[in-house]
Amino acid sequence: MNLEDLNKLDIKTVADWPLGAKLGLLGVLFALVVAAGWWFLWSPALESLEESKAREDELKSVYVTKKGQAINLDAYEKQLADIKQSFGALLKQLPNKQEMDALITDVNQAGLGRGLQFELFRPGAESKKEFYAEMPISIKVTGSYHDIAAFTSDVAELSRIVTIHNISLVPAARGGDLVMDAVAKTYRYLDEEEIAASKPQKNGGNK
Repeated sequence: MNLEDLNKLDIKTVADWPLGAKLGLLGVLFALVVAAGWWFLWSPALESLEESKAREDELKSVYVTKKGQAINLDAYEKQLADIKQSFGALLKQLPNKQEMDALITDVNQAGLGRGLQFELFRPGAESKKEFYAEMPISIKVTGSYHDIAAFTSDVAELSRIVTIHNISLVPAARGGDLVMDAVAKTYRYLDEEEIAASKPQKNGGNK
């Protein structure tokens, strides 16, 4: 069958078509059905399958992670308890508001006890953090190297946390002494009212 014969075929008389033409038409229809099925059914289904496989891999990873956490739950709980205990011990080293004056006096007495001469001992303004407040104390003392070193060691061994920063040592104008400029930082924990006051208020909280 040539092209001229194909042009003479009428779709209305398909039952009378030659066998070859009928088979050709069936092939075209089959191809159209397969293409439509691929476009409308199989392709979306394959995409969904790929997404499901990716989701399955993700869920497996989450499962493995959760399983590991569950296996180590006792160890995690013990570690958390140890952290809370350590944090509580550190918190006890911070004085409260009423104890700050005594702590400042302890720092001053540590220097006097080593025979240092204070030229400056000036507490600064507090700087409040999340759960504690920090107070800098500007210090300028004169004494021997040994006495100054002993003073810094005594401060480090106080029952409350005191840290010394920005240390500067220069020879004194007379004798073999040294002059130390430094900033001692003392810390105290905030009480519940101070912590509550430092948190941002929610809208509508105050009327």
